[in-house]
Amino acid sequence: MNAMRKLLHYLKPYTFIAILSPLFMCVEVVMDLLQPTIMQKVIDTGIANEDHAYVIKLGLFMLLSAIIGLIGGAGSSIYAARTAVSFSTDIRRDVFKKTEQFSNGNIDSFGSGKLITILTNDITTMQQAVIMTLRIFVRGPLLFIGSVVIVWFTARELFPVLLVSIPILLVFIYFFSVKSGKLFSHVQKAMDQVNTKLQEMLAGIRVIKAFDRNEYEKGHFKMVNDTLMKRSMTAEQLVLTLMPIMMFVVNLGIIAGLWMGVIKVNEGTLQVGVILAFINYLNIMMNGLMSSSHVLMQIARSFPSADRIVQVLETKIEITEPEQPSKMDEIRGDVEFREVHFSYSKNGEYVLTNLSFKANAGQTIGIIGSTGSGKSTLVKLIPRLYDPDSGDIFIDGVNVKEMPLEKLRTAIGFVPQKALLFSGSIEDNLRFGKEDATIEQMEYAAQSAAASEFIHRFDDQFEHTLLQGATNLSGGQKQRLSMARAFIREPKILILDDSTSAIDALSEAAVQQALKGAYTNTTVFIISLKISSIMDADQILVIEDGIIEAAGTHNELLASSKIYREIYLSQSGRVVENV
Repeated sequence: MNAMRKLLHYLKPYTFIAILSPLFMCVEVVMDLLQPTIMQKVIDTGIANEDHAYVIKLGLFMLLSAIIGLIGGAGSSIYAARTAVSFSTDIRRDVFKKTEQFSNGNIDSFGSGKLITILTNDITTMQQAVIMTLRIFVRGPLLFIGSVVIVWFTARELFPVLLVSIPILLVFIYFFSVKSGKLFSHVQKAMDQVNTKLQEMLAGIRVIKAFDRNEYEKGHFKMVNDTLMKRSMTAEQLVLTLMPIMMFVVNLGIIAGLWMGVIKVNEGTLQVGVILAFINYLNIMMNGLMSSSHVLMQIARSFPSADRIVQVLETKIEITEPEQPSKMDEIRGDVEFREVHFSYSKNGEYVLTNLSFKANAGQTIGIIGSTGSGKSTLVKLIPRLYDPDSGDIFIDGVNVKEMPLEKLRTAIGFVPQKALLFSGSIEDNLRFGKEDATIEQMEYAAQSAAASEFIHRFDDQFEHTLLQGATNLSGGQKQRLSMARAFIREPKILILDDSTSAIDALSEAAVQQALKGAYTNTTVFIISLKISSIMDADQILVIEDGIIEAAGTHNELLASSKIYREIYLSQSGRVVENV
């Protein structure tokens, strides 16, 4: 309930059109309530007295009221839709904006599947709740209350039927509304699992086919899909069961009304038209209650959605701008780690432990170690994709937590371990690194990344369109474009996270030559499993189980580090002498 109240402020900019919708609905309801009364007059006065002129007059009045009701209903639908769609659009904008501010840790805590469900299914559920509230939740109660009042004044002899049937209907509506809210909460969790599984399967479709795991994945998807089916079926069956129960109660009321009405007609205290009007009003009451129950169920269904949306909006961002950012001139590129500890789980199981080292501006730092030793985690701390649990990281002597995020990150060129490119043209992807980049700058960056040779093979060159995930490029081509995107920034700090693993030796040599020639003033961090990629670095860090096992130049490490010597021997096949 609190979450729902917090989201209602998104309706404030649309208060005027939100009010217009129920006002138009009131017009439709009044016209609908007039119909049975007019019909009663037609039967008891016009037809009973054979007054054809009176019948035609009331018939025309019925037609006019129907037209007015149509205008009211259409107006209500239009303004309700405008309000609800604008409401959901604003929420979706803010949720997306908040998600963009999430740190990697924030995203990990939610999971991408759940975030997608919130941005799509949950917000759509809220949109439907607003539409139904503005239209049907106004229409239902008004039809119900209006019918009860009219029956009280025009068919009071049959009113006891309502005193019995209405409480029964209200009890069923309350029970089903509460129960459906809990069930639909389980449905949303199952939807999260389906979305997460779909993401994994689509992202890893090539691996699935390569390992011939199609049947296994089909079985795994069937499991989560069946869970969603069962929960959805249970929830929908509960909702749909309410309709026949209410119809049964209403039909019993109609039978009771006919029975009592016939007795009253025989006694001469009631007219036939009154019985017909009573039955019509009883059906109107049922429709009003039924539509109101649907709205109540939709609102109950929207409560879990509102909770999940507000959970995103109120999530504390782990990586925030400093309250009093340090005023800095141009970043030079000195990087220092001081006793840095980091854990993903925050349970004391550190991925990095007591890391301390310093890289001077313009130096090349090689980082090597076994898989899972913490190499990639180390470089992710520099642009503050994560913050360390303890210890500090300094750039040019300033703690990165005191630097404006924009200034920090625009000074860094980051090439992730997995090359991620976006749908669009090659030019669009390169402009991620520098929005106002010229064709000459793109060409130079592409040459530095050894990407020019395949770009110029395309007829449209830099305007060549990439599919989603750049699936129309090879792994090596994607890596080279990813590097070109970082090079075009001319960064002060360049991070290459195992970014040459999929490119050939000649292309890697070209990249290394470009780094030595054009980026001499850039502090370069190169993570690699290959010693050949880092052996010319000014300083090499050997990482083992999150600890710097050794640091030094290639020759120094051959002499002092057993781990480094073993890696070198396994890759080169040479025996290290004089050690």
